[in-house]
Amino acid sequence: MDKYIGKKLEGRYEITELIGVGGMADVYKATDIIDNKEVAVKILKKEFAENEEFLRRFRNESKAIALLSHPNIVKVYDVGFSDKLQFIVMEYIDGITLKEYMENEGALTWKDSVHFIVQILRALQHAHDRGIVHRDIKPQNIMLFTDGTIKVMDFGIAKFAREDGVTATDKAIGTVHYISPEQARGGETDEKSDIYSVGVMMYEMLTGQKPFDTDNPISVAVMQMQDIPERPRSINPDIPAGLEEIILHAMEKSPDDRYQTASDMIRDIEAFKADTSKTFGYISNASERTQDAPQNDPPTQYFNTPEQSEEDEEEDYDEYDEEYDEYSEGDDEEEYDEEEEEEEENDEEGDDDDDEEEPERHSLFVPVMTAVTIAFIVVAVFFVLWLIKGVLSGESGFSKTKYAMPDLVGMDYYEAKDTYTYLDIQINDTEYSNYEKDIIFSQDVAVDEAVTNGQTIYVNVSLGVSMTKVPDVKGYHNEYAKKILQQDGFIVEEKYEMSSDGTEASDVIRTEPAAGEEAESGSTIILYVSKGQNSDSIEITNMVGMTIDQAKTLCEYYGLVVDARDEPSLEDENIVIAQSLEPGEFAQAGDTVVLTYSNGEDPSGTVTYKLQIPEEVTTGRFVFDFIDASGVTKISSPIINAGYSNNVEVEVSGTGTEQIAVVLLNSITGQQCEVGVYNFDFANLNYEAVREDVHGAFDSVGAIPTEPPTEAPTQAPVVQPEPVPAETNAPTVVEINPNPNDDVPAPDDGQEMTNPPAPDVN
Repeated sequence: MDKYIGKKLEGRYEITELIGVGGMADVYKATDIIDNKEVAVKILKKEFAENEEFLRRFRNESKAIALLSHPNIVKVYDVGFSDKLQFIVMEYIDGITLKEYMENEGALTWKDSVHFIVQILRALQHAHDRGIVHRDIKPQNIMLFTDGTIKVMDFGIAKFAREDGVTATDKAIGTVHYISPEQARGGETDEKSDIYSVGVMMYEMLTGQKPFDTDNPISVAVMQMQDIPERPRSINPDIPAGLEEIILHAMEKSPDDRYQTASDMIRDIEAFKADTSKTFGYISNASERTQDAPQNDPPTQYFNTPEQSEEDEEEDYDEYDEEYDEYSEGDDEEEYDEEEEEEEENDEEGDDDDDEEEPERHSLFVPVMTAVTIAFIVVAVFFVLWLIKGVLSGESGFSKTKYAMPDLVGMDYYEAKDTYTYLDIQINDTEYSNYEKDIIFSQDVAVDEAVTNGQTIYVNVSLGVSMTKVPDVKGYHNEYAKKILQQDGFIVEEKYEMSSDGTEASDVIRTEPAAGEEAESGSTIILYVSKGQNSDSIEITNMVGMTIDQAKTLCEYYGLVVDARDEPSLEDENIVIAQSLEPGEFAQAGDTVVLTYSNGEDPSGTVTYKLQIPEEVTTGRFVFDFIDASGVTKISSPIINAGYSNNVEVEVSGTGTEQIAVVLLNSITGQQCEVGVYNFDFANLNYEAVREDVHGAFDSVGAIPTEPPTEAPTQAPVVQPEPVPAETNAPTVVEINPNPNDDVPAPDDGQEMTNPPAPDVN
């Protein structure tokens, strides 16, 4: 049995089985006992643990993947680098390699091939955007899920574009059948090297065979540098012409002639999918370059000489396919060197012949080329000056095509780059948010603003929902615990149960997820609250804000009878807005609780308040103020003249149910008094009095006349028998203030009201 199976790494990762064997590391399936999930653990082989090059390469892989986060790239969860053990904990993928799938299926259909290749290209574009070149793209490093999803893995020899200088990994490493020509030469590699490898894979998918294949890896590498592959359609005529062009364009020998980015290749594939008869003209261009290019350049300087040690050769070709492990360098290298020596001898003989004719060729060639060069420089100078003049003058010939800026918010970043290829969409910042991972949540150019072809647009991209550790609130009162959880961004759902550990009623027994575990911010935490021990009393919880179904379920659990009533409310439909039993009260099973919930209708309305001025009030000017519970005056009535009308009607607008006080103001004396307090139901357009004293209010502000003394009737006729009719007629004439809306009272209006005539004079 393997020595690692059954062991726990760092007390957390329990190794269960060996699932893969590689050249420098083995891969195991393991269980993360803390997060309770399956993971893959890649462990560096013991024989390489003290080799600095292998250690560097192994750590390079963890560093590369840690910088990447994409649905088509395997995730890294943890790393462990100690003196005794080096391992990487990765996402466990329950699937097979693309290599295994291709071997089982043979040549793939173009639709399956395109489906796989586009996912691989998106993963590579994500890596390239972050300055990482994979450099070992091959079907063995591609995992395939049963649903067709692709995951790129094994960044062991990935190169970081931001590294300074040339590192040891700039040697000719990579799997020889998929290696790019510049990799085979040991030259500088960039993202276009990965694109070449993708082209080789696509070739193999559609034809069922590799473009270059022999038993000798060096021979294959030489072919990668020099030979032109057989046309895919000559192997499989069913391959569409457009796809053949895409493959050969990706496999151009010169990096400058290939697709420059993975997005460029995706764009052509998407164009082909939209029109399967589409071609791109790449093959004719490639043929012209092939005819002009020098052939059979000696590659000896890029490979091991016969004198090179076996140890050095093993290091240089460590990343080649394991199927070549038994390759013997002796005979093949000797044969290769003999051919090379023959070529050099032929070249030397050819050089001697060329030297004899050289003077004649120089006498014609040099002057002609000098004249052409001078003419070209003159034309170029005039062209640049003309171009600068056009740009400065703003002539229309130099203006770029204008586009309306699209709305990128809510789109996947990679989908946006693939969709709006005329824009250079770049990531400005990433942060955790409520958006899913890789979703754009802001852009620096407003929607519909004019943009030009190739303009750089900066966007902010979501890292997904952030994770927060669940606080330990065991033993806390449920309301306090709820606030703690809500402050951490969680939604709280309460469940009540009888306590078995002595937890008092209303205190928290436990949470789900448990304290210390990580949960998504904004996710729901279930708070298990104690109902006490063997208690028949039920403590009422706050159900306002729950749905009516949730509240009913909770009440039924405790044996409470629910009387559900709906009414208009600004809350969402079916949300409980009131309950008859207050939170914290105690009830018994069988008690009834009235739950009022929203029916989704608008609770706003206008209620007409009506009041009858007492008959004793025959004159005066009054204003009614309507004041809410916070002391703010919602509305004031216009001035009401009691001599003109005794009926008061005031329209009051509001929302829901409000308690409003009505205050009477005597505009003549400045006195005021509360008429009453009312509950206004604006949803149902009615109101009811909590308390009311209309007569007392008018009396308090001096609007009701005082009764005359009892002796006045006997004295009035004696003292002024004749003038009384004349004096009483003038003040009792209504026309003394004919305009009831006149804000200026009659000079003696108040006097007449405070000194009424004796009742028996008239």
